[in-house]
Amino acid sequence: MPLRLYNTLTKQEEDFIPLDPAGKVVTMYTCGPTVYGRPHIGNYASFLMADLLKRWLQAGHGYTVRHVKNITDVGHLLNDADKGEDKIEKEAEKEKGLKGTQGKSVASLVTREDVLAVVERYTQQYIEDEKALNFLEPEARPRASHYIKEQLNLTKRLLKSGHAYELQDAIYFSVESKTLTPYGTLSGNTLDQISSGARVDIHEGKKHPADFALWKRCIGQNSKHILRWLEATGEVSHTDGEDKHSGFPGWHIECSAMSSSILGHQIDIHTGGEDNIFPHHECEIAQSESALGVKPFVAMWVHRRRIQMGEEKMSKSLGNVLSLQDIIAQGYSPLDLRYYLLSVHYRTNLKFTEKGIGEARGARRKIAEWMGEVENSRDLEDSKDAKEYVRTFSAAMDSDMNVSAALAVVFEIMAYSRNKNALGACKAFVKIVKETFACFDAEVSAVDPQALALASARDAARAKKDFKESDRIRDQLVAMGYEVRDSGNSTQIRKK
Repeated sequence: MPLRLYNTLTKQEEDFIPLDPAGKVVTMYTCGPTVYGRPHIGNYASFLMADLLKRWLQAGHGYTVRHVKNITDVGHLLNDADKGEDKIEKEAEKEKGLKGTQGKSVASLVTREDVLAVVERYTQQYIEDEKALNFLEPEARPRASHYIKEQLNLTKRLLKSGHAYELQDAIYFSVESKTLTPYGTLSGNTLDQISSGARVDIHEGKKHPADFALWKRCIGQNSKHILRWLEATGEVSHTDGEDKHSGFPGWHIECSAMSSSILGHQIDIHTGGEDNIFPHHECEIAQSESALGVKPFVAMWVHRRRIQMGEEKMSKSLGNVLSLQDIIAQGYSPLDLRYYLLSVHYRTNLKFTEKGIGEARGARRKIAEWMGEVENSRDLEDSKDAKEYVRTFSAAMDSDMNVSAALAVVFEIMAYSRNKNALGACKAFVKIVKETFACFDAEVSAVDPQALALASARDAARAKKDFKESDRIRDQLVAMGYEVRDSGNSTQIRKK
């Protein structure tokens, strides 16, 4: 059966049909992080949804997925505004201030190198986290600052076609211009509903409050911006202070330039978090289709609902975020978090709780343990029942990635295989589930060498029928924080 996904643009589930005439290649773009801090687990919930979708496209349907996930390293201002402080530059100012400025202006002490150091540090931390969470590597991780000329080219095309206009401080996109997809279609907003101050910048010179900046000049409130480029050429500008000839890109134009440069003018799937729908993705559609002359810019928009801490969304601005390092410090594996965040449907708000991640850890370990039994089984017999479980699992994943139903199938086949002594018949099932969820592999790194040595010594004691020594070693391993189980002649240990 075909994969069906909920398309945010059309507000309904649709069969996924690739734009590729041969039907073999899928293009997918994911809005990555703005690197002014380590991403929190709410960010990773969105990224993991994209990783799950990518894996299912490959494992479940055999597509080749060309996946691009950007890094925003310039142009994302506080409150998603067109004027004011850049999120990354503000972090650089904060870090510089912590070192002691002796009463001098913090901003005046921050250099381009300081800002780039913040970018590099948090980019590397983000990539480290993705590796720990077992993400597939994308085809490309473009940085916005590396695509300035492409952003300026799109901006100039929009000016020439009448979709954009110039004011002294910036070049703005006109949301009232005749766009191929009416502005507001993705978010459900109408131009009449969008009021000044509702995630749009108040600016008396703009034709409409929702008009957004494509290119911002380093004058007025933006004159202190550190990362800047020459508007005429796109080359790095080394000026500071007021300079109408230098500027920096708007947040929205960056993704349009990066996606079209790498994946082409039209893409199959665009993913992101719910917060990206308006204004970011709404603006992407308007500027991309207007500049490139194609519709649709994106065939399928897929968005992850927010992660909540209690009754509030998880947000850096609210100060209620958890990082992957926080989760590890609480004694959980990154793969426990992966399972937890993927175990709830992407269009459901997950209320993050300690009880929830604890239960997720237990469920994940039970599944991983069963998978180990299946893979170690010498019984190679297949069965019609096992094949039916594969079909049922696949049908659940094809139904808008219904992970709850898919994981229910996993627990059903676990009970079936043990009751019917049919572990060996489940190897094909285990393979596709592992490739899809990517959180059930054994974590050898979680067991230290001393514990592994003790497990081997216990196996030797059991082989000699020295049960007193065997029990002593078991107690020692338990005291070290390990679960100890017997599997045939082998001692299986796992960190609690």
